[in-house]
Amino acid sequence: MKLYLDNCCFNRPFDDQSQLRIRLETEAKLKIQEEIRSGRFELVWSYILDYENNRNPYRERKLRIKKWKTYAIEDVEENHKLIETSKELNKRGFHKLDSLHIACAIVAKCEYFLTTDDQILKRARLLNDIKINDPIGFIKEMLL
Repeated sequence: MKLYLDNCCFNRPFDDQSQLRIRLETEAKLKIQEEIRSGRFELVWSYILDYENNRNPYRERKLRIKKWKTYAIEDVEENHKLIETSKELNKRGFHKLDSLHIACAIVAKCEYFLTTDDQILKRARLLNDIKINDPIGFIKEMLL
């Protein structure tokens, strides 16, 4: 099963862990990464992940996230179909960068797009071509 984790998801372990939701999402995300390393799930990467991660002002975080690219079975580059898909998503209310991330996952034929972004999660029901979930919801569906 192919998964796409957005930048919010990759950054979750670096967020303030004093909130229960953030701690639980972090644990779920780490479990998903463990399953990617074991080969149970396949990770898809993209040029948008590179772009956003390169803008991270925290060098250590940036380097740790960048290492995940080595686990990816595919690295999606910009192409016409992706841009057209992104424009359609943008028309549905997704922000520009979010649209590009989701379009990368759709073009790569990922089954799931995982995020901790509440705005994306609220709009998830607008899409039929990919399942959008947070790490906790994904764990509930796939691993329990």
